[in-house]
Amino acid sequence: MAITLTALLFLIIAAALGAGGVWLAILGGSWYYVIAALAFLVTSILLFRRRSSALLVYALLVIGTLGWAIWEIRFDWWQLAPRGGVIILLALWLLTPWVRGRLTRADAETASLGAAPLWLAVLVALGVAGYSMTQDPLDLPGQLSREAVTTTPDLGGVPNDDWHFYGRSLYGQRYSPLKQITPDNVGKLQVAWTYQTGDVRRSTDVPETTYQVTPLKVRDTLYICTPHNFVIALDAASGKEKWRFDPQVKDNDDRQHQTCRGVSYYADATVAAGQPCAERVYMPTADARLIALDAANGQVCPAFGDKGTIHLETGMPYNPAGYYYSTSPPVIAAGKIIVGGAVNDNYSIHEQSGVIRAFDINTGALVWNWDSGNPDVTTPLPEGQKYTANSPNSWSISSADEKLGLIYVPLGNQTPDQLGAGRSANVEKFSSSIVALDLNTGQMRWVRQTVHHDLWDMDVPSQPSLVDINTASGPVPALVGPTKQGDIYVLDRRSGEPIIPVEEVPAPGGAIEGDHTSPTQPVSGLTFMPRPLQGKDMWGVTLFDQLACRINFLKLRYEGRYTPPSLQGSLIYPGNFGVFNWGGVAVDPERQVMFGMPTYLAFTSRLVPRADVPAPGAGTKGSEQGLNRNEGAPYAVVMGPFVSPLGLPCQTPPWGYVAGADLRTGKIAWKHRNGTVYDSSPLPLPLKVGVPGLGGPIITAGGVAFLGATVDNYLRAYDVTTGKQLWEGRLPAGGQSTPMSYALGDGRQFVVIVAGGHGSINTKAGDYVIAYTLPK
Repeated sequence: MAITLTALLFLIIAAALGAGGVWLAILGGSWYYVIAALAFLVTSILLFRRRSSALLVYALLVIGTLGWAIWEIRFDWWQLAPRGGVIILLALWLLTPWVRGRLTRADAETASLGAAPLWLAVLVALGVAGYSMTQDPLDLPGQLSREAVTTTPDLGGVPNDDWHFYGRSLYGQRYSPLKQITPDNVGKLQVAWTYQTGDVRRSTDVPETTYQVTPLKVRDTLYICTPHNFVIALDAASGKEKWRFDPQVKDNDDRQHQTCRGVSYYADATVAAGQPCAERVYMPTADARLIALDAANGQVCPAFGDKGTIHLETGMPYNPAGYYYSTSPPVIAAGKIIVGGAVNDNYSIHEQSGVIRAFDINTGALVWNWDSGNPDVTTPLPEGQKYTANSPNSWSISSADEKLGLIYVPLGNQTPDQLGAGRSANVEKFSSSIVALDLNTGQMRWVRQTVHHDLWDMDVPSQPSLVDINTASGPVPALVGPTKQGDIYVLDRRSGEPIIPVEEVPAPGGAIEGDHTSPTQPVSGLTFMPRPLQGKDMWGVTLFDQLACRINFLKLRYEGRYTPPSLQGSLIYPGNFGVFNWGGVAVDPERQVMFGMPTYLAFTSRLVPRADVPAPGAGTKGSEQGLNRNEGAPYAVVMGPFVSPLGLPCQTPPWGYVAGADLRTGKIAWKHRNGTVYDSSPLPLPLKVGVPGLGGPIITAGGVAFLGATVDNYLRAYDVTTGKQLWEGRLPAGGQSTPMSYALGDGRQFVVIVAGGHGSINTKAGDYVIAYTLPK
C-alpha cells in the first residue's frame, strides 16, 4: 500500500509540475520543471512496477536539481530550500523500509545498487544545505569610519537631554548626542517603565489604523499622540500619566488612515514662564483640525485660531468628511506653524488641495499658503476662494533651517497615482519632489523632482534630514532625502543642486493610450535601488508555489524599474511600499554617515477600464491593496504586493535590510539582513530571513542605532560602524514607529518606542509606550 500511495503521489506531482512547467516554458521561462516532471513520472511508473531502479532515477533528479539550483542562485539557503526541500523529503521517504524494503523484496538483484546512488545524492544535498546555512551571498560586510569629521556639528539647538521635534530638531537628523549607551553596554538594557494609553483598536476602525508616533521630550515630560488623536503627557522618569486630552474625533470609514505620527511643541518667549499656554503642544487631528494645548495641563489655548482650533477644511475645493486630514506633526519655525495634509489616494479624481499653509504660531492667523497648483501666489487666500483641487500634497514630515529661512517639504503625487493623462504643467513639475519654500513668504526657492511623470505612487515619503557635509570645496549645508525607489538625494540645501551626482537614465515606455512616460528618470549616485528581477529570483516555500510565482512573473509586464501600469498587469519593483517610507533614515552629523532600513517588496498594478469596474462596495474606495476605484477617471486600478498562492512574497528574501552609507562619498559601507519570521510564520521560529518593516531608525553619539519597525515584534540595537546587531528587546505589539532617546538629570539615558501595531501589515495591535535604560 505504501508504494502504491507513493507512486500515486509522484504521479500527481508529475502532472502538476508538467502542466505548470510547460506553461512556464511557453512563456519563455526555465525548462527545469518539465524535466523534473518527467523524472517524477518515470519514478512513479517504476514504483507502480515495484522496480528499485526508481531510486536511481530519483537520485538523478536530486543531483540534477542540486546542480540547477546552485547554477541559478549559488549557496543561498533561503533560495536553495524551496527548490530542493520537497524533493529531499520525498527522497528520505523513498529510503525508508516501507518503500525501499518492499522494492528490495520485489527486485532483489538491483535493490542495493538502486539505494546507494540515492543515499549518496541525499548526503551530497544535505552537505550543500549545511554549507549554505553558513553563507550569505547577499550580505555586504564592511565598516563606516569611526572618526568624527567635525567636532562641532550643528544639532539644531535642542538641549542634549531632550527631543523637541519629530526628528529631534527641525533638522530631522534623528540623532541624539547622548553617549551613555555604547556598543559595549547596550546588551544590558532593561525595561525602565511601560505605559498603556488605553487607545486600542476599535471594531469600527479603518484597516490602516496604526501607532506611528515618536514621543517628544521637554525637560521632565514626554508628549505623545495616539491613533484616535488623544494627546498624553507622561513623566519622563516613571512613565506615569500627567494629563490627557481627547479631541473627540468621530469614526469615519471614509478615512484611508487613522494614525498620528507626532505632536509639535512650542515655548512662547512672550509669555512669562508658568502662565497659561506659555508652552504649547499642537495636535493635528483626523477630522482636519489643528488644536493648541497648554503643555502644562492639556487645556485648550483659546487665543489660538477659533477658540483654540484651526479648521483645516477652510478653502478646500470639496468638503467630504474624511477626505483630508493631517497624519504628521506640523513644523514650527520662524514664528509660524506650517501644516500639510494627507488626501485619500485613488478614491476619486475630486480630491482636496495639497496646499501647504503657514499660520501665526500665537494667533493662528493665516500668514501664507503655497499651493503647488498655483505656486506663485502665496498671499493668504481671500475669503470665498478655493485652493487648487487635487494638487500634489505633503502627507509626510517637513524639515526647516531657520538660519537659511527655508522649509523643505516632501511632496506626493496627484491622484490617481497610476494615471497621468491630463496633468497640468504644475503637477508635472512638483509631483514626487522636494521643494524648498521661504519660511517668511512661502515663495518657492527651489524644487528637486525625484520621479518624472509619476505613474507608480512614488511620493517622497520621508522627512529630509539636514546635515552639514564636508566636501572638497569645504563644508556644505546639505539635505539628505530618501525616496521610495531607493535613491538617497544628497543636495545643497541652499540651492537644491546635487552634492552626490544625479544622472538621468533611460526608462521604459509604452503607457496606455492617451498617457505617456518620461523617456528618462533621475538616479542618485547614492542609491539602494534593487537590481531588476529575473525568473530565478522567484521564491516560494516549495517548488510548487515557486513555480506559480515564476509563471505569474512572466505573465506580468516587467521591464525593470518604472515599468508603466498596464491592462495586462505590470510588476512594479520597488513597489509603492517603498525602499524607504515615512521612517526615513538617521544621520550622524559628526561622522557624516547614515543608517537606514531599505525594504524590497514588489507590487503589481493592473488597470481596469471603467466599464469593467464593479459597483461600489465595502473596501473598494482605495488603499495600498485591492481595487482602487479612481471615481471619475477612465480606469480603476487593482494593486497590491506580488505574492504567491500562499500569500508570501514572490521574490526571494531578504525583503528587509539595515544598511550604512558614507554621505561624503556616496558609498554603501555595509548591508545586512534584518528581522525574523518569528511573528509571521506558523511556527514561532527566529529565522533571520530579512523582513520588511515600517518605521524609522535613530543614531546615538555612543555609536549605537536603534530600530523597531520590522514585522517581528522587537526593538533592536546595532553598531553604527559595522551594522552588527548588538541587542534586541521583545515588544508586546508591533513596533511600527520610530524610537527616540533622552536623558534625565541623573545622567541616565533612555530609549523609548511606541508599540501598537500597524493595520496594513497586520502586526499585533497594542497601546504600549516602553522605555529602556541601563541598570543603575
